[in-house]
Amino acid sequence: MIYLDYAASTPVSDEALHVFQQLSKECYGNASSLHDAGGRANDILTYSRQSLATILEGEPGGIYFTSGGTESNILAIQSIMNGLPPHKRHVITTSVEHPSVHHAVNAMQRLGVKVTIIEPNQEGIITAEILKQALLPETGLVSIQHANSETGIIQPLAELAALLKERQVLFHTDAVQTFGKIRVSVKELGVDAISISSHKVYAPKGTGAVYLDTHVPWKPLYEGAVQENGLRPGTVNVPSIGAFVAASEQLMLQIEEQQQLDGQLRDYFLQQLKKRQLPVRTLQGSGERRILPHIIGCFFEGFEGQYVMLACNRNGVCISTGSACASGYHHPSPAVKALHVSDRDALQFIRISFGRGSSKDDIDQLLHTFESLQKEEKGA
Repeated sequence: MIYLDYAASTPVSDEALHVFQQLSKECYGNASSLHDAGGRANDILTYSRQSLATILEGEPGGIYFTSGGTESNILAIQSIMNGLPPHKRHVITTSVEHPSVHHAVNAMQRLGVKVTIIEPNQEGIITAEILKQALLPETGLVSIQHANSETGIIQPLAELAALLKERQVLFHTDAVQTFGKIRVSVKELGVDAISISSHKVYAPKGTGAVYLDTHVPWKPLYEGAVQENGLRPGTVNVPSIGAFVAASEQLMLQIEEQQQLDGQLRDYFLQQLKKRQLPVRTLQGSGERRILPHIIGCFFEGFEGQYVMLACNRNGVCISTGSACASGYHHPSPAVKALHVSDRDALQFIRISFGRGSSKDDIDQLLHTFESLQKEEKGA
């Protein structure tokens, strides 16, 4: 099997698996327990917070471990809104966010919070001017993703953060797709809260984290929760957290090298499309648009994305038609539609994403499938 869907999920690395197995055997105590076994587990948590905070350039006290990116988004948004004063009951987000962000703001809206959904420009970018027009005196929180999981388009968060700081508005970002792929720094981005997830960085599924800067006021979504300083209930999964942090540390050591490899594979893919004269149009970085190096969004002329995905699957190649968390819904993706393409074109969208171990041979096999589809269309 050839796997080109790393933006959806990654295999568990040897480093992460080793740490998970060792901690499962040796640090099985409950981190909340007062005996030595609990103390050892708590030591792992303390180290993990410090390590993750160092990677994010934040404070260890701002790291809270969760069950993944979806819960991180929901807890960040709803806990922050719960902690804001009554005159700050307005939240802004975008039409191209992960569904979990929309679930979170919709829940707050039912409780009386005013919600504004803004649209990116035709390049897929939320500009400072677009955001500025949506700000109100009562705006308390803005949530804008660092990069889109389907198109790979990166948002200019630092520029937006400067505007929000002037207005004393808190800023959350979903960095699930960028963490471990490009630099994600609290200081450089200027954000107050960040969501990340383990299964995008070669660690076991079911773990994530949210960073809430220590100046951020928040109140728990769950009454009576005692774990993670009251942010969420449930026994803390120490082995999985340790594996998550180990995988993250390993990725940071190789991040520049992997970016270079991803760029080479992207260039090769584009060159081969042109050489083989395939009717595939790709999203490219240009002007204000920056795209993650490991994601290529494509429009395959003449075929719906789901058909292409299934054809690739029959040939042992895994790609995606968009966000896996929204699979099962056969309609144009909001992130793709935001690029001002027609419904017909949006339904032709496919996503290819690279990771550790991806090679030119993998791309050749993918392109072979594309060529077969092209011949099929010509012969019809």
